Amino acid sequence: MIDWSRLPPLAALRAFAAFAEAGNLTTAGGRLNVTHAAVSQQLRALEERLGIPLVDRAGRRNVLTPEGHRLAQALEQGFGTIAQAISELTGEDAARPVQISASPTFASAWLMPRLADLRARHPEVNLMIDASPEVRSLQAGALDIAIRHGLGDWAGLEVEPLMAAPIVVAAARSLVGDGEISGPEELTRFPWLHETGFNESTRWLAQNGVEKALERGVTALPGHLMLEAARAGQGVAILARPFVEDEIIAGRLRVLFQDPLDKHYFIVTRPGVQRATVKTVIRWLRRQKTAPHGA
Repeated sequence: MIDWSRLPPLAALRAFAAFAEAGNLTTAGGRLNVTHAAVSQQLRALEERLGIPLVDRAGRRNVLTPEGHRLAQALEQGFGTIAQAISELTGEDAARPVQISASPTFASAWLMPRLADLRARHPEVNLMIDASPEVRSLQAGALDIAIRHGLGDWAGLEVEPLMAAPIVVAAARSLVGDGEISGPEELTRFPWLHETGFNESTRWLAQNGVEKALERGVTALPGHLMLEAARAGQGVAILARPFVEDEIIAGRLRVLFQDPLDKHYFIVTRPGVQRATVKTVIRWLRRQKTAPHGA
């Protein structure tokens, strides 16, 4: 049971949530249709009510304290769930596209070849795909689903494995041949490919102490182009194994090293109520775990 008497005034919580989302007083005031001074007053009143500092005002910019970050996360989830429920109840959200964030590599190599199946099964679903290397924030009214690669350790979000995706250092046999490669230093004589917006290759080279020993440089390019360049023998690349498994099996690409960490692609969503169309897309994604390619 909620003790309503202990909760701060809603106006103060709204002002703090708007400030945390906007990052500054002026923008937060504009979103609430009040002055920045009014937002500042509400923030100070909230801090006094709670007895803890929520904003660090020591520098040139007001930034959240650790306690402020914790409260901001809770309010984002709470207000987001409220906003979404109201939109669903009033029908405002019914026609809004399901927005999916994914890396360019995942979008081009995995998602796009399967979209015809989603369209055939669920023609009523409108989609908007944000293919970007940036980790987008899953805010209510914006992104609905993110496909993220890693270990699944994203606090405050619902995380569900989609597929295993170990990271490999690989290259075309036309580039590296079939001879033994016993250590990372032997790869410094080859050109390297780097996916724009990600740091897997630079991190791996640094971890193995050879990032400054490359003799033929690094080419940075979008993920889908990096896949094609690796297949064409234009450089050594750090890749998610599922996207090149066919080439590995066929012998066209050679795995030189593999990351021992158990990395996956995950379906990531906000906690709380989901729109019907978002649930439909999530169920479809789950089906792709076992469905044949393109089925």
